[in-house]
Amino acid sequence: MDHVENPRGEIELEPTGTQSIGRAVALLRLVAGHGAAGAGLAALVDASGLTKPTCRRILIGLMDAGLAEQDPLTRRYFLGPETYVLGTLAAERFGIHRLGLEGATRLAQDTGDAAFIQVRRDWVVICLHREDGPYPIRSHVLAAGDRHPLGAGAGGIALLAALPDAEVEQALQANAGLLAERYPMLTRPVLDNLVGEARDKGYGFNRGLLFPGSWGIGMVVRDAQGRPDGCLSLAAIESRMQPDREAYLVQLLQTEVRRLEARLKDFATKGETRTATVSPAHAAQRRPNERR
Repeated sequence: MDHVENPRGEIELEPTGTQSIGRAVALLRLVAGHGAAGAGLAALVDASGLTKPTCRRILIGLMDAGLAEQDPLTRRYFLGPETYVLGTLAAERFGIHRLGLEGATRLAQDTGDAAFIQVRRDWVVICLHREDGPYPIRSHVLAAGDRHPLGAGAGGIALLAALPDAEVEQALQANAGLLAERYPMLTRPVLDNLVGEARDKGYGFNRGLLFPGSWGIGMVVRDAQGRPDGCLSLAAIESRMQPDREAYLVQLLQTEVRRLEARLKDFATKGETRTATVSPAHAAQRRPNERR
């Protein structure tokens, strides 16, 4: 443990190494979750479980790196410009967000409802983008940056169902504590039924389980290797997700999923071509200890 002087001049013990990195990343995610409204220090302290001095010290470090910034008037914290740079660079490898925007816009405009692009990371599903349609009554329960365990929401149901049985079991065990604490309605029997239904239908269907009146349909998007990498989904109020409209929404989703998967495959092929054309001289410039 290192002795660290916090912004108020107090001395505290602070963990080092990977634990400190983990705290900083977790705090950055919390800031991101507040979006354009920004995050107050008190809210970040409560959500992170960190002490106020530790939270503030990590935020200062993030601001020094350009990963966070603070509004001088409101004192609220926002993502910094460096996160945009990193995200733009990462999009060259993880293209589902950029490549899926056009389809999400079409879905929102054609249906009038909200369309989402989500991606799977381990046992959670992360919302990358929400596109609102013109229908005046909206179901705003999912925003960019929100993270939920697999099985929660239409997209989470679809992604969980797309996994082999052994991985479904791993996911449910890994998320057992979180599901019990924050998603008590998603019991094991309920999740088993949702997975079975999604496999039969080919898409996940959330009938207001998380928020009454907010329904959704989600469909898996597979990467160039056929892995369930993400999903496209639609959310609307209950009256707009009845059987007479369900088939129409599913057809639109299927069309956009096929388009996006084709674009991802093309994107991956071009990426492999770029990698293959790197000259030996350029490759030799790598540092001897650089990972390959």
